[in-house]
Amino acid sequence: MAKTFRPWDPDQRFLIPPAVQEFVPAGHMSHFVRDLVRDSLDLSAILETYGEERGFPPYHPTMMTALLLYAYSQGIYSSRRIAQGCEQRLDFMAVTAMARPDFRTISEFRRRHLKALGGLFQQVLKLCAQAGLVKLGHVALDSTKIRANASKHKAMSYGRMKKEEAKLKAEVESWLKRAESADATEDREFGAEKRGDELPEWVTDKQKRLAKIQEAKAALEAESRDDAGDEEPRPPKDKDQRNFTDPESRIMKTGGRNFEQSYNCQAAVDAKSHVIVAQMLTNKAADVVHLEPMVAQIKLNTGRQTRELSADAGYISEANVRTAARRKIRAYIAAGRAKHGHPGGYTGRPPRPGSRVAEMAARLRRGGKRSRYRLRKVTVEPVFGIIKQARGFRQFLLRGLDKVAGEWSLVCTAHNLQKLAAVTG
Repeated sequence: MAKTFRPWDPDQRFLIPPAVQEFVPAGHMSHFVRDLVRDSLDLSAILETYGEERGFPPYHPTMMTALLLYAYSQGIYSSRRIAQGCEQRLDFMAVTAMARPDFRTISEFRRRHLKALGGLFQQVLKLCAQAGLVKLGHVALDSTKIRANASKHKAMSYGRMKKEEAKLKAEVESWLKRAESADATEDREFGAEKRGDELPEWVTDKQKRLAKIQEAKAALEAESRDDAGDEEPRPPKDKDQRNFTDPESRIMKTGGRNFEQSYNCQAAVDAKSHVIVAQMLTNKAADVVHLEPMVAQIKLNTGRQTRELSADAGYISEANVRTAARRKIRAYIAAGRAKHGHPGGYTGRPPRPGSRVAEMAARLRRGGKRSRYRLRKVTVEPVFGIIKQARGFRQFLLRGLDKVAGEWSLVCTAHNLQKLAAVTG
């Protein structure tokens, strides 16, 4: 007896058009993001930019916002891959109601509204707070270096800039002197339509390179003046570098002995829910200067301050321990690199006796393996692991500090949406 199979007829036409709610199961993340963006987020900063009646109607900004947030929550960041998802994936179709914006439209929408999209972080965080996900009993602060959309091989040090500038100037001036000494014989050689003193392509390229180097050199000198503040400005050091592809990115240590053109991504994470309660992005590699603005942002974002804060040795300083005390935060900041897994032990120079850093080291030593500092490793580091490993965000797509900061804010917003969906979706 032949086996009976379920019917399969690819040519069968639907008599009743399917609803987007039927594309994926109820409770799916795509339904959650679409409905939350449509019903719970204030998109007036985006919507009010569409005042022109003429022209072909654009895709609905609410749909485009939901599409971007859903794609980021699924670890898809490229506008081309997002456009491909709109054509091939049912979960994307459930968000867009089968609309198919092309990758240029998606890329332009993100570029045009990046600042407003970055501002959605606070709105989603407030929804997390309403759902009981923001306890602020203990918050762990840490950073991760994420590669910029630029190669470290496209950077040049200030010292090399000075050498290359002198070398290229000499070459260009030498050629110009030879060109000025050309005579009537060259006119006959080059023809009547040309003067004979046109700059060849190789000289033009070197002139462009010289202009680029001079521009980068001037920018490094300006940065040195800005960093000096009220003090006497210092000239740039020969080892100071500037990247020609993304000048605002910096060479940073990314682990072990690896150095990459990167940005420094900061995140403060609630220990109970692993919700990101504060985030920022900077091109300064050192973490120590970021503790104060991050704890200030926790208060700004949530309306209250965390009771406890843990951070690694990159954040330790007299000023930071004083900041935590002033804000009535019980801080657990490593006074140095951990020694044999003991948070109170440290390598390197011991802190000055009687200093706030010495008191912090003593606090961690007293707690031993039960110190609240241990929460840092199981709170913020898993969040970075999810973002970089599970969702594959290891390199920025955009260039420039402001744009990359907006992109990092979107990544953090997508992470919080996942946490919110887990308890309310």
